[in-house]
Amino acid sequence: MKWLLALMLLTWMPAWAAIPAVSSSNAPSQQERNKAVARRVFDEIFNQGKFQVADEIYARDFVNHGLHRDAGLDEDQAAVHWEKQACPDLKMTVDLMVAEGDLVTVVWRARGANTAAASPLPATGVNFELRGITVWRIDDGKIREEWTDFDMLGVVRQAVIQLKGKLLGLLCVIAILFWTASRAVRSLRVRGSMR
Repeated sequence: MKWLLALMLLTWMPAWAAIPAVSSSNAPSQQERNKAVARRVFDEIFNQGKFQVADEIYARDFVNHGLHRDAGLDEDQAAVHWEKQACPDLKMTVDLMVAEGDLVTVVWRARGANTAAASPLPATGVNFELRGITVWRIDDGKIREEWTDFDMLGVVRQAVIQLKGKLLGLLCVIAILFWTASRAVRSLRVRGSMR
């Protein structure tokens, strides 16, 4: 009986060794899961306009740490709605994404055109491209904190270049109005001093 058991072990051992072991290395790492959450912000919210998924992606106590003040989830998402309203063709792409611990850093690029009015911005037709960087802290599969920076001055420069003719015309109208108003005021002063 012992020799039969030994023979079976020797016969089946190579077959057992060939069976891949089930390990947790096939499961995505926490960093990969966090990166997937970050990708959803760009793919689903910004590019597809699926604003309702924000409840799945962001924690209720989310904080966007702005340069001068913090914003909660409602204010942050209102800004996203405004951006998508003003630029319906807004497309955001990820240039670089790195995850470390509970942080995900994304270098992104946004392209679009301001083709729709979004108070107080009228539709200008200005095409723009900007680059930014966002760092998110993701806890338990939800974004809890955000730090973002982008080149707003670059966007203004692009708008001025594209609208320079209209802006010059507007400046001329304003100058004429001031000149006309100042002449009217002088005329009233002269008439008042004659009495």
